[in-house]
Amino acid sequence: MSDITLGIIGSGQLGSLLCQAAKKLNIKTVVISDDEHGPAQNYSDQFIFTKYDNKDKIREFISKVDIVTYEFENIPIEILKSIDKERKVLPRPRINQTVQNRKLEKTFVNDLGIKTTEWAFIKSVEDVKKNKRLLPGILKTNTLGYDGHGQFVLNSLQDIKKDWCFTADYILEKKVNLIKEISVVITRFDNDNIYTYEPIENIHKDQILKHSKIPADITDEIFKKAQFNAKLIAEKLDYIGAMCVEYFIDENNNLLLNEIAPRVHNSGHLTINAFNISQFENHVRAVCGLNNEKVQKISNAEMINILGKEIEEYRSKSFSDVEFFFDYGKKKIKDKRKMGHLTILKK
Repeated sequence: MSDITLGIIGSGQLGSLLCQAAKKLNIKTVVISDDEHGPAQNYSDQFIFTKYDNKDKIREFISKVDIVTYEFENIPIEILKSIDKERKVLPRPRINQTVQNRKLEKTFVNDLGIKTTEWAFIKSVEDVKKNKRLLPGILKTNTLGYDGHGQFVLNSLQDIKKDWCFTADYILEKKVNLIKEISVVITRFDNDNIYTYEPIENIHKDQILKHSKIPADITDEIFKKAQFNAKLIAEKLDYIGAMCVEYFIDENNNLLLNEIAPRVHNSGHLTINAFNISQFENHVRAVCGLNNEKVQKISNAEMINILGKEIEEYRSKSFSDVEFFFDYGKKKIKDKRKMGHLTILKK
């Protein structure tokens, strides 16, 4: 066993896959989560179930670990900062503070010269009216949105519901005609070394990722620009660990940044089988200060997310030697919930 113990906040499938990657590197893991049934506890060395604002449990967690990371970004920033005072949290909490706030995130990337869809910050109905040039558009909560939660389509001013109370802040994004969505997963180490996985092409259904594949069907120019932008963001943030940058490509072949995920990412699941070192292993290596080994692509691949009751069918299937089935072991089957994934290696 390594003498490093990695603390992981969150116990979903990303936490599970981080624990498995850590085990491969002989690194112990302690998972803390407010989900009593979180599947990562099946792979961690220790599991602490608690609300995140329980100071005694947070203290217990800190006492058991050397370094801390997280599998999702919507953790109260004060909690991350309090942990960071005693154990280094990577990626750093200030980064999380930027990217979990859409206004700060978009301002940051626009200031770097990276294009996004046109947008405006919205605090009231009047703000929507002032920015009606952005309609049809999508109104998104400024914080705490994921997998389509907290998003509302506004085709015209008539779509503003009377019962909405603008107690939250929003971002209004102009709808664009998309031809493709891609993502780039990147890992940055504390010696400034960076590994950038090739762009991954993604298909969403009901705003949830359904299908990913490499190689992406994109031009060389977009391939290079997507990787360059991701590197620029990682360097400017002084980022340590794995990060995912999601992009839209519009009908005029413009590359538009959608959002930054400061963590390992669903679209990067295919890296487990398609590369010798996955996004999960690279993340653990980076945050734990291990050497960055040479990453090599093994195969082209596609990944299918298994949602809700689909998992029942997959659990009874048999698979070929180029198919890799991952069952997340979640106890409750819910509609649209990510229950597992299948990766298929391609020539």
